Amino acid sequence: MWLACALAALLWATPAKADSGVIVRTTLGLQGLQSLCLLNSCTVVGAIDGTLNQVFLLTTPLSPQTLVNALRTLPGIVNAEVDQVLNLVPIGALNQLPTPLPAGLLSGRTLAAYPPNSGTMVWDSYVNQPAAGIVKVSQAQSQFGVTGKGIVADIDTGVDPNHPALQGVLLAGYDFTRNQAGVSELNDLTTSDFPVYPPPACSSATCPSPARVNQSTAAVLDQSTAAVLDGEVQYAAFGHGTMVMGVIHLVAPTAKLLPLKAFHSDGTGNLSDILRAIYYAVQNNASVINMSFDMRTSSPELKNALDYANQLNVICAASAGNDGQGPPLLVYPAALQNDVMGVASTSDSDVRSSFSNYGDAIVWVAAPGEAIVTTYPFSTYSAGWGTSFSAPFVSGGAPLLRNVRTDVNESLAASAVAHAQFVGADMGNGRLDLLMALAALPAGSSSPDYIISAAPSSTTIAAGEDAKFTVSAAPSDGFHQIVTWSCTGAPAAATCTVSPSSVMLDGTNAANATVTLTTMARALLPPVDNPRFAPPLLPWKVLSLCFGWLLVSLMVCNFVRASRKRLWLSTSAVLVLASFCASCGTGTILSLPPAQGTPASTYTITVTGSSNNLSHAASFKLTVK
Repeated sequence: MWLACALAALLWATPAKADSGVIVRTTLGLQGLQSLCLLNSCTVVGAIDGTLNQVFLLTTPLSPQTLVNALRTLPGIVNAEVDQVLNLVPIGALNQLPTPLPAGLLSGRTLAAYPPNSGTMVWDSYVNQPAAGIVKVSQAQSQFGVTGKGIVADIDTGVDPNHPALQGVLLAGYDFTRNQAGVSELNDLTTSDFPVYPPPACSSATCPSPARVNQSTAAVLDQSTAAVLDGEVQYAAFGHGTMVMGVIHLVAPTAKLLPLKAFHSDGTGNLSDILRAIYYAVQNNASVINMSFDMRTSSPELKNALDYANQLNVICAASAGNDGQGPPLLVYPAALQNDVMGVASTSDSDVRSSFSNYGDAIVWVAAPGEAIVTTYPFSTYSAGWGTSFSAPFVSGGAPLLRNVRTDVNESLAASAVAHAQFVGADMGNGRLDLLMALAALPAGSSSPDYIISAAPSSTTIAAGEDAKFTVSAAPSDGFHQIVTWSCTGAPAAATCTVSPSSVMLDGTNAANATVTLTTMARALLPPVDNPRFAPPLLPWKVLSLCFGWLLVSLMVCNFVRASRKRLWLSTSAVLVLASFCASCGTGTILSLPPAQGTPASTYTITVTGSSNNLSHAASFKLTVK
């Protein structure tokens, strides 16, 4: 009650105009957090870490920073931070289109099958653009026989699900801005904004030159869409996700693409939705996550989410940003180099793009980022400038590495990609070279096998709560078998279950399962008789007589001489003691047994995946308070 009053006093502030978001990591569980919010003017929106149920989004009409400061003082709150708003196209970014635009962007409309010998037809200028030659896409594919394995998730504005170039590899994805399955950038459009909807394709006569859209970071190559979108704030980032997906597909045309919509068409998105997307990608078997965005403010929960992805062998790449700045500038997630490869932009001449941020603290590698021809909504193509279009060259390279080693993780991928072409100081390990990266990847085992990983590495709960972890089995060398899970190390009065109890590995993709530790709350049992010591338990009548006698004795003492007071009190004490002892020897004491439930301690939980004569395990720590 004291803590609740203190928190209420701290939260006594002028309400904000609209509810603000707060991201909270807690050991209280959903119900405990809801109870806390009942007292403190906040609402629990829901968990943002998928099946783990340890990180939640709250909303409050109060000052969010005041709520954060107050929550951090309370038991059971591990961390609290204000939800941030990010922007894909921040004002002041330097990646403006050159004037005039490069000649020849409208050429190369001849259709070609891509991947080769497939029925998917794309523009020749998309497949054979200079950037693809610079990073050696075609050479890498042919010399190593790779076209991409696994699932690549892109956290962005979504995708045009009907684009012909992406058919056959595009998954449904999830729209976190609307909380619904299925992703389409077209849902952000107001059709009345268009003279004709959908906008028709145009010829060289009606669209004589590329038109600028997306706050001058992209040029639409053959659509009349541009006349509507250019300069419209609500459409500042429209098409961004489709463009990024197109670059990933260019590099790895057979990798599956998982669109995760966390940004609106105006380019804004909430950190909480990005966190949801990261956990969703990992828990839905993505092997790569592309993040073509950056922010200046660090976030503990962003690092926790990417640590979680790393622990489950997910490879991550992020853009380094378009401010044209260097050290001591830090942008996130690119600066989280234990988990992410930050990507800067270079020109076709292999020099740093003037708009690209630089510095080894945020740049792991560089890739082309100017006049990148790629897919655009309404089944057309565009050209883009920015580190947003450099990062997907690295994200697309990761599925090629997985062709060589299906168990490749962030560390192995980063080490391989670090074999790059030098392009100057402060540009990390150099410009991406897919041939060099594939050649540098250490060889895997010579026989089919799999690896087991678990995340998070540790968590803390109170007795009576559930703890959830994710375990992953990743195949190597084409391992195609059933892996059955078992769990050991659960504490007393707790159970450990794995769902599903077994997974089928397809030789390419990792398969995940959820580990649930169900603990028992500690509670006192009803008292029991313990006759061994048999101290007295006086009947209430005897006790009443004793206290009555003492009361009379005190009253009498007030009327007798001082010399007789001591005698009277002594006699009264003897009589009371005699009455007390008269009941001795027949009573019993009601003793309280030890508390039952899951003991407080730190436990090592081991999850084992078994398949025929193979068995691998992963462990994590569980602390019960």
